[in-house]
Amino acid sequence: MGRRARCERGSATAELALGIPLLVALTAGLVWMLALGAAQVRVIDASREAARAVARGDDASSARAVALRIAPNGARVSVEEGAGQVEVTTSVRVAGPGGLLSALPGVTVSADAVALAEAS
Repeated sequence: MGRRARCERGSATAELALGIPLLVALTAGLVWMLALGAAQVRVIDASREAARAVARGDDASSARAVALRIAPNGARVSVEEGAGQVEVTTSVRVAGPGGLLSALPGVTVSADAVALAEAS
């Protein structure tokens, strides 16, 4: 028994050393997914607020400014008016995490919001 226990010495350390990079990569992936979710929520809010602003009678440039203030940095906002409604599309590219997961491509999140124009 004593000889066998000596052969297995350090195996827990080796297993831990192999498992830590996997746990770090998993944690980085989960944090990136959280960042994607937060960016998606901000893009949805930006589109909704801009559509409301134009529907109330604000001009498209001020509504676009509102959307850009709410959306993450680097967002693109498109405002289209017509047929008694306004449609706002906001999108932004979220870069992949660095480090071990730097090979992952970025993801583009976008949202559309439609509002009926209020009667003047």
